Amino acid sequence: MSDPSNPSIAHLAGARPPATDWSSDELARALAAASEWAVGYRERVAEFPVLPHVVPGETRALLAQSPPREPESFESVLADFDQIVVPRLTHWNHPGFLAYFSSAARGPSVVAELLIAAVGVNAMLWRTSPAATELELVVTDWLRQAVGLPPCFRGVILDTASSSSFAAMLAARERAGENVRVDGVGGAGTVPLTTYVSDQAHSSIQKAAIAAGLGLASVRRIASGPRFRMDVHALDRALAEDVASGAHPMLIAATLGTTSTASMDPVGAIADIAEEYDTWLHVDAAYAGSAAMVPEAREPFRGWERADSIVINPHKWLGTSLDCSVLLFRDPDPFREALSLMPEYLKPEPGDGTNLMEFGLPLGRRFRALKLWVLFRCVGTHGLIDMLRNHMGMAADFAARIEADDRFELAAPVQFSTVCFRVRTGPGHEAPDEDTLNRRVLGRVNRMGRVFLSHTELDRRYTIRLSIGSVYTRGDDIDAALLSLGEAADAELAGVRRSR
Repeated sequence: MSDPSNPSIAHLAGARPPATDWSSDELARALAAASEWAVGYRERVAEFPVLPHVVPGETRALLAQSPPREPESFESVLADFDQIVVPRLTHWNHPGFLAYFSSAARGPSVVAELLIAAVGVNAMLWRTSPAATELELVVTDWLRQAVGLPPCFRGVILDTASSSSFAAMLAARERAGENVRVDGVGGAGTVPLTTYVSDQAHSSIQKAAIAAGLGLASVRRIASGPRFRMDVHALDRALAEDVASGAHPMLIAATLGTTSTASMDPVGAIADIAEEYDTWLHVDAAYAGSAAMVPEAREPFRGWERADSIVINPHKWLGTSLDCSVLLFRDPDPFREALSLMPEYLKPEPGDGTNLMEFGLPLGRRFRALKLWVLFRCVGTHGLIDMLRNHMGMAADFAARIEADDRFELAAPVQFSTVCFRVRTGPGHEAPDEDTLNRRVLGRVNRMGRVFLSHTELDRRYTIRLSIGSVYTRGDDIDAALLSLGEAADAELAGVRRSR
């Protein structure tokens, strides 16, 4: 009962009752309209330019600047979504999205997201959702089996590889025996903890070191060789020098499928060094880990089964919707020791099952396992393998056609479905600034709207990058990429020659 004498709640007396949720009929009509829209969008997504032609602030100016005081119809909301928001999106489901690593969602994942929202569970503890917890244990084991890893690995699902690698770093920090959990970084008796990555590694490892309180200076960037793979001799020297200076090598992060070139660090040789120095080995296979499902593509992964932790993102190359990052690990204890903290109101009952919140930073946990389960059930491993093979075949074809075209040159060995290349001016026609030339060609291609490509820097040279990862990409889209590149290169090279 409210207490009118309490001034903080007295104003609530006589307040109008809150609006109720939609009725079943209203929900059914809205779901029907939304599903009809979603199907239509996916049928016509190729009609949009991949990148919208907008300027900063344009979308915001078209939206209401204050929240509505009264409810609006879903029909009006959907209409504004369709007319204002969607035309100004970058369309990650577009078949011409060939930038970064695609996170195009397959149909089963789209439907699974609806089911996830409908049940609205929080899978933080076993008892807060027993089935969601146990389904997560099942599907992470399905993924482990599909990529050929041994049964000593178990897994959890987090949002992105950044979170997964951060959790692995905290576990490695805890296993290093510095008692950072209690005393903090720099506590009494601690020694410097060091992390080792290739100069091609994803920035998330460095970001994890910042967030873990270790600092950027604790991360040693090891030079890569001519194939953009970590130089294991340089790695061995770095660890030996650090040990001699009193540091404690804490973690080595090997990358299988780097962001720039999809290059594969020699993980077997790196595992030898990790064992010699008793250092945690983390494998970032966020993109390429899915390729280990393909038997003939598995050889470069040999040795990753010796890692302490591995991250694979099904939202990068398997068609699950963002976000879905699977962290696999051998020993759960370092994760619990680093991250488990159970307040009284969350303490499990005797006989409860696994509490997955103990293995990552977030307390609340979405039911991400459902969309991976639905994907496996509705597509099957054979279907997923066929898709991966198809993408790798299209990339190989694209690379062969680039090599045969004297306007272009490959900038790195082709790995999986990622191709790096540059525009060249040809013998005796060197451009004053070839980086500017390549930058201008890429900008022109992306403005055409047929495809979206991204860039990287290799050997200090601006490099164009194409990566195939969407189930919707077809040979015609690769043809469109080559056509756009040829037109853009011709236009820019003509401009270079006129300027002489």
